[in-house]
Amino acid sequence: QVRLVESGGGLVQAGGSLRLSCAASGAVLNIEAMGWHRQAPGKQRELVAHITSGGTTNYTDSVKGRFTISRDNAKNTVFLQMNSLKPDDTAVYFCNVKGTTTWLTLFNSWGQGTQVTVSS
Repeated sequence: QVRLVESGGGLVQAGGSLRLSCAASGAVLNIEAMGWHRQAPGKQRELVAHITSGGTTNYTDSVKGRFTISRDNAKNTVFLQMNSLKPDDTAVYFCNVKGTTTWLTLFNSWGQGTQVTVSS
C-alpha cells in the first residue's frame, strides 16, 4: 500500500508561520496529484491547496496569498508553507495523494493528520 507520513504541525501565534511536509512511500509508480485538506471540530473537511505532478496549483480563497503548496516529484513529497496564520486556520491538516501503484492500480491515500493551532 501507499503510505503517507506528515510532519510540521504545531502551536503558533497569529501572524506566525509553519511548514507542513508529507512524504509518500510504498508501491508508487506515479503520482497524479497531491493536496492538503483541513478539518476543524464540527466542520466539513475542506480542500486547502492542491498541486498536480506538473506543478499546477490551486487554493481555497481564504488562504490565497498566505499559503504556498509545492512538491518534490523525485521524492514523492509535498509541502505546505503557511504564513500569516490566523486563528481560523486552526484545524487538523491531512495530506492526500492520488496516483498509480506499481501494480497498475489507482490509489488514493491519506495521511494521519497533523494538528495546527493558531492562538490570538
